[in-house]
Amino acid sequence: MKSKELYIIAHNIRSAHNVGAIFRSSDGAGVDKIYLSGYSQRPAPADKKELVKPEKMLAKTALGAELSVAWESADDLIKFINKLKKEGVQVVALEKTEGSVDIRKFKPTFPMALILGHEVDGVEDEVLQLCDAVIEIPMRGQKKSLNVSVATGIAIYELLG
Repeated sequence: MKSKELYIIAHNIRSAHNVGAIFRSSDGAGVDKIYLSGYSQRPAPADKKELVKPEKMLAKTALGAELSVAWESADDLIKFINKLKKEGVQVVALEKTEGSVDIRKFKPTFPMALILGHEVDGVEDEVLQLCDAVIEIPMRGQKKSLNVSVATGIAIYELLG
């Protein structure tokens, strides 16, 4: 049994390339499961022969990780977060906010679900309010954020140590 159960919740990720990259990083780091919510692109079913364009883009970026990492849809994100919390899962958002904590100083507890948000708009305020913590990756340059898939890879490896 793993000592550090980590789940990813990818909410409203508009780019199939980003979702594919999140699958690939999750596979590499040993993430337990990905939950896709909102309009985040879903992988094609494993037995599907003809892929549509978004499924092809996701599969091209994921390089098969969409088949090796368990995933499911979380249609009602608010209800799903509340369910996880009742099950003892720490729910943490990756977002830069006024009260967010530097990921390097954050002390995670497991099992944990890490919420990722829209590439431009981030994690919605309603979702942030439900989180046990909000963590950020410190930025040194002029840009104040990273691509969501890049940030996910950094966060996963930092949290899992």
